[in-house]
Amino acid sequence: MKIGPYQLPNNVLLAPMAGITDKPFRQLCSEFGAGLVVSEMLISNNTLQNHPRTLKKADRAGEAGLRSVQILGADPAQMAAAARLNQQRGAQIIDINMGCPAKKVCSTAAGSALLRDEDLVARILDAVVAAVEIPVTLKIRTGWDPQNRNALRIARIAEQTGIQALTIHGRSRACKFEGHAEYDTIKSVKQVSKIPIIANGDIDSAAKAKQVLDYTGADAIMIGRAAQGRPWIFHEITASLQGTSAIPPSLTEIKTLIVRHLENLYSFYGEDSGVRIARKHIGWYFDRLGTLPAAQKAAINQAQDTKLQLKLVDASFNLISSRAA
Repeated sequence: MKIGPYQLPNNVLLAPMAGITDKPFRQLCSEFGAGLVVSEMLISNNTLQNHPRTLKKADRAGEAGLRSVQILGADPAQMAAAARLNQQRGAQIIDINMGCPAKKVCSTAAGSALLRDEDLVARILDAVVAAVEIPVTLKIRTGWDPQNRNALRIARIAEQTGIQALTIHGRSRACKFEGHAEYDTIKSVKQVSKIPIIANGDIDSAAKAKQVLDYTGADAIMIGRAAQGRPWIFHEITASLQGTSAIPPSLTEIKTLIVRHLENLYSFYGEDSGVRIARKHIGWYFDRLGTLPAAQKAAINQAQDTKLQLKLVDASFNLISSRAA
C-alpha cells in the first residue's frame, strides 16, 4: 500500500503506543518486518516542544524506513505548529491521534474525545494538512460509544481535508480495551472510502490478520498490544500473508533478542530510566514464554542497576517451561 508518495514494503504496521513505541522498540519491530512504525504520541502544546521527554520521543536518528510521527492535541493552531516542527525535524509522515481512550487524554478534549465534535475534527485536519508538505494520516476509533459510531462521517471529513490514510480501531472510546473489537464499522468505511484504510484492534495472529483483511477489505492492518513481548509477530504475519510460514524463534534466540533490547534501552535512556522502562518489556516477554515464580518477578522489578537486571533475566530462562514462543 502507499501513503502519499511512499510505497510501504508490506501492509502489517506497528501501532503508536504511548510509553512503548520508543526508538529501541520501533527498531526491533522494523527488523522483524513491520511495514511502518509510528512514534508514540507527542503532545502538541507549544511549551513542551523542547522538553527533554518530547525530544526523546521524537528521536528518529539512525532509524531505517519511513519516519512517521504521531501528534496529539485539540487546538488546530497548536496541532499545525507541531506538525510543521516535526516535519522540520525530519518526519516524513504526520499521524494525528484521535483514537486514544485514556482518561487523562480525553479530559483535555483530545484523542478519541474529539470524535464528539466533528466540526473541530475538520478544523484540526484542515490546519495540519495545510501546514506541511508531507502526508498526514489519522487514527480514530469507531466513535464515542457503541450508540454513537460516527467513523463513517469522520472518514468523509478525512478524505475531504486531504488525509492520506485512515486507521480505525474497532472499538469506541467508551469500550477502552474491553470486550472484543468489531470490524463491521471498518468494513463499512472501507466500502465507501477512496483513501487507504488500516484495520486495528485484537489482531494477534497470522490467522486473525488474514481474517480481518478478508472481512473488512482493509488495505493494511496495524498491530499494537500483540507486539508487546513479541516483536517477531510481524515476521509471522507477513510470511503467512505471502503464503509461507515463519519459524518461531528459539528460546536462545529470544534470550539474545531480550538482552539486545534491554541494552538498547539502557543506552537510549541511561541506566536509571533504562532499568525502570525495561521492567514492563521483561514482563511482557516472560508472559509470552511461561510463568515465572512470584519471587523472581519481584526481584526483576526491584533491580536498580543494569547488571543485576540482566543477571536476573538470564536466570529466569531456567525457571520457565520450554514451550514454543
